[in-house]
Amino acid sequence: MKAVPGNISDEELLARYRESHKSEQLAELYKRYIPLVYGVALKYFKYSEDAQDAVMDIFEELLTKVQVNDIRLFRPWLYVCVRNYCLMKLRKRSLNPILTLDENFMEFCDDFNLEDIREEDQKEKVLLKCIESLPEKQRISIYRFFMEDRSYKEIEEATGFSLKMIKSFIQNGKRNLKLCMQKKGVIA
Repeated sequence: MKAVPGNISDEELLARYRESHKSEQLAELYKRYIPLVYGVALKYFKYSEDAQDAVMDIFEELLTKVQVNDIRLFRPWLYVCVRNYCLMKLRKRSLNPILTLDENFMEFCDDFNLEDIREEDQKEKVLLKCIESLPEKQRISIYRFFMEDRSYKEIEEATGFSLKMIKSFIQNGKRNLKLCMQKKGVIA
């Protein structure tokens, strides 16, 4: 199995996987995002064993999901998949409760507020739509900087934009995202 360079974008890895059906590309995405997936799962499940099981199940589901979904921005798409998986599992548990009402369970209930999750879901959906509506160079710069945690230099190397342009695209993109989200009533 040949190594996949770490500087390839998530979307390029997905495209390569769709064409070749070779697991190296998904293995690279797995390595990149296992901390994110585990962290989100742990936030919902509270127990590391449950979060570890979720990570394995989620990445197993990705084998087919990435083939049938139009994924423009992998990281936010993955986050939504993880959150939906966790909520589905929690719903199933609540329909078939096997927990006793001990002190730990009551603490868990205090931390878990379904209305907060719905609000975050709505904000996230609006944010993704607003990102998609940005002019191309702003969208690329915003995505690479915030979603892929790339530096200005890395963005410059990947896109050919100058550092000054990148800073401008990010600054204008943030302003446009804020305006878009205000227009859609998600933020004040």
